[in-house]
Amino acid sequence: MTSTAASKEPLPGVLGLAFFGFPLHAPGRNSAERGAHLADVGLPMLFLQGTRDKLADLTLLEPLLETVEPRPTLSVVDGADHSFHVLKRSGRTDDEVLDEICATFVSWVTGL
Repeated sequence: MTSTAASKEPLPGVLGLAFFGFPLHAPGRNSAERGAHLADVGLPMLFLQGTRDKLADLTLLEPLLETVEPRPTLSVVDGADHSFHVLKRSGRTDDEVLDEICATFVSWVTGL
């Protein structure tokens, strides 16, 4: 993972890291252990996460990110899973969700 490499030494030319569904833990094995290295990255980071992501329990990810400097940006996509698929009953399409996360990414990158 790029974040692990960045936590060990600076990556030439890298200004920030964006995660489209950070895999914090295996499904059903909720733990923040895989994210411990994020505190050593030292770069701006963007986390795009769905509320139904089985690989990143937000109740574990949010407090973990609060301990990281510079403070990462967390963008939560309501109703999305790890692949940013949303259920039909959400009233949104997958394409609409992808447009949303791409716009968030572009805005974040532009701000770097």
